[in-house]
Amino acid sequence: MKSLLSLLTFLSFASALCAADRPNILFLFCDDLASQAISAYGEKRKLLETPGMDRIAKEGIRFDRCLVTNSICGPMRAVIQTGKYSHANGFYNNSNSKFDSSQQTFPKLLQKAGYTNAVIGKWHLMTDPVGYDYWNVLPGQGAYYNPAMIDNGKTVKHEGYVTDIVTDLGIDWLKKRDKTKPFMLMLQHKAPHREWEPPIRHLDHDKDRVYEEPATLFDTFEGRSKAVSDHDMGIGRTFTERDAKLVTPGNLTPDQLKYWNEYYEPRNAKFREANLTGKELVKWRYQRYMHDYTACVKAVDENIKRTLDYLDQEGLAKNTVVILSSDQGFYLGEHGWFDKRWIFEESLSTPFLVRWPGVAKPSTTNGKIVSLLDLAQTFLDIAGEPQPSDMQGRSLVPLFKGEEPAEWRKSFYYHYYEFPVPHRVRPHYGVITDRYKLVHYYKPDVDDWDLLDRQTDPLEVKNFYADPAYADTVKELKAELTRLQSEVHETLPPPRIAHGNAPFEGEPAQPKKGKGKGKKKAK
Repeated sequence: MKSLLSLLTFLSFASALCAADRPNILFLFCDDLASQAISAYGEKRKLLETPGMDRIAKEGIRFDRCLVTNSICGPMRAVIQTGKYSHANGFYNNSNSKFDSSQQTFPKLLQKAGYTNAVIGKWHLMTDPVGYDYWNVLPGQGAYYNPAMIDNGKTVKHEGYVTDIVTDLGIDWLKKRDKTKPFMLMLQHKAPHREWEPPIRHLDHDKDRVYEEPATLFDTFEGRSKAVSDHDMGIGRTFTERDAKLVTPGNLTPDQLKYWNEYYEPRNAKFREANLTGKELVKWRYQRYMHDYTACVKAVDENIKRTLDYLDQEGLAKNTVVILSSDQGFYLGEHGWFDKRWIFEESLSTPFLVRWPGVAKPSTTNGKIVSLLDLAQTFLDIAGEPQPSDMQGRSLVPLFKGEEPAEWRKSFYYHYYEFPVPHRVRPHYGVITDRYKLVHYYKPDVDDWDLLDRQTDPLEVKNFYADPAYADTVKELKAELTRLQSEVHETLPPPRIAHGNAPFEGEPAQPKKGKGKGKKKAK
């Protein structure tokens, strides 16, 4: 009996030692963070300096072509949890999707493998997190100021700025976690999501700087599909008084409101007096947008620095993989837009920075096509766990190690579904390569194709689909599109997913739930 107890004690000790040797994972995730707003990406407008984020790039790898499968918040979070496209995990849009938490997810698998998991901040999947030892999340979109959060099922009201609060909670969990296990912490910031409400301390952060305008701020969409021109997400079309800070948020404390009014009201008075219209109004809105957006990013950057500093102080940095990303990219005035959704580069590509001491070579860049679809398998691979065969991405660990995997993807499949609200962006799917994008905008009222050539037209303002010189390219890309749709088991025609679960005109309602490989949950 004594020898058996000794053996069990030894095995328990050995298991704990093995667990301690496995890398921790810190996933720093933002909502609507554009690469253009991170100084490590070298955007020519130099919108702001981000030393916290830049540190991850300096001490690790900057990926320059991380693509999303469906450029919208909730669906990409579901993709990360499952390692599967929207049609395979059932979460298509923000309008009426609800995450099926009974399905296989990477946190459940990590938990079984001995990791202690936490998710803190924005969740936005409409069901409670599963597979986490601790969760403390914002309800829905959450609030910037004095937010309520749901702490393992209990609503708790906080006072302060949401980015600071999420970081406080994350560091607090790290202090209290089960230190006999490796950890996986998803620290998920609300910022810089619309309406881009800055921390009070940063209201005057840019000293009324005049930001350089993007070359396509006044894109006319000439020669393009109605799907591209007939949208409702332009700075000139859809910028509300709340977006422009011409009205105050309703949940400020008296002190916060005092500082808010002291900053915005004199500037708003000048705006009202000017009575701007046309392009001058768009220019004013763009400047206000950049002021507010960059202030939100500045606060995120400060808190990322604070989180990295904590890892250093506690001796955790050397054995912790740090990944910074966002649910998709974002338009900072390009094409006259804010928001995301489109297959165009600014929303298709998302920032992706990785630090893994002793594994990822510092100050390196990688231009291969990678995706947030790859994260579930990557996390499992980091933990030394097998990758389920039904996940649809590919582990990025070889790329982190500087290897050149054979037959790495040369093309990628994209599909956006949500219509008509918000923003009236038509559903579309397409194939992406290093140079080209072939895009099909489909019903309800269009059936158009775009061919974008990023080499010839890096601003993506021209359609080459009908150009005879591109006929062979179109043929090749259509064949590749069909191959990719077969590979990810998405059958055509795609579901006509509309807001409020209503079918498009002239089409039957979709069934509420599909079962089996390749079938889809209709919304």
